[in-house]
Amino acid sequence: MSIHPGNLTGAAPRGLKGITRERRTTRRQRQGKIDREYLADVRRLPCVICDAFGFHQQSPTEAHHTICGCFGQDKTPDREAIPLCDGHHQGKFDRGRIAIHEDKALWQDHYGSDRDYIAITQDAVARLRGET
Repeated sequence: MSIHPGNLTGAAPRGLKGITRERRTTRRQRQGKIDREYLADVRRLPCVICDAFGFHQQSPTEAHHTICGCFGQDKTPDREAIPLCDGHHQGKFDRGRIAIHEDKALWQDHYGSDRDYIAITQDAVARLRGET
């Protein structure tokens, strides 16, 4: 037993957890809200806004979890994600578009609720997978 100046009793350090190899399930996983394959398919689709309004998509597609009409911190299920280019999603690189995370109210004025594009996306993913 080694006694260190900060540990006069020789007790094991408190608050340190052992290394575990198994991952803990998150609340979203337990609720069935996570579907990584679906998100990968969403990223393969063109931006729904560019497609609907005839814009030329200039940045890669990202999966956007809908936020319009949601009040709280919980993310919507992955099956409700829609494909948006960077310009219409975050606006980090493609600054010439209206990004929903930059100005949600202006985005809604121009394009409507992001929830309006869920069914279109789900149909497109089904076609991509050959389910229809």
